Amino acid sequence: MKVRELAYDEADEIVTVITMRERKLLMETRADAFVALPGGWGTLEEIAEILTLRQLEVVKKPCVFLNQDGFYDPLLQLFDRMLAERFFKPSNMQLFRVATTVEEVFRQIDAGEEAVSESKWFETR
Repeated sequence: MKVRELAYDEADEIVTVITMRERKLLMETRADAFVALPGGWGTLEEIAEILTLRQLEVVKKPCVFLNQDGFYDPLLQLFDRMLAERFFKPSNMQLFRVATTVEEVFRQIDAGEEAVSESKWFETR
C-alpha cells in the first residue's frame, strides 16, 4: 500500500510486512476485536479465518460484521443454510455478532465474546 501511496502518513504506527500470512498473524495477535466492514475477497478471507480460529477456540476475541445497508445479508443467509445443512452446529452462529451502525459495532465489542462450549464435531454412528 505504501508503494501505491495509500498509507496514512498521520498514523501513530505503520507496520510493513512481506506476506499476507504475516499480516494476518500480526492482526490476530495485536487486535482486541475483529470488525468486518463491507469489502471484497481479502475481507471475506480474513474474517473467515478468524471465525475458523474462534471455532477452534484459538482466538477468543469478539468478531462483528458491520452489515451496513444489508451488505452482509447474503453471507448471513449462507451461514443459515450451512447450519440447516449441518455443515456446522448452532453454536457457530455465536462466533460473531452483527451490527448495522458503527455505534452498534462498539456496543457489540463491549458486550464481549460468546462462550462456545459445544464440540465442533458431529457424532457419527
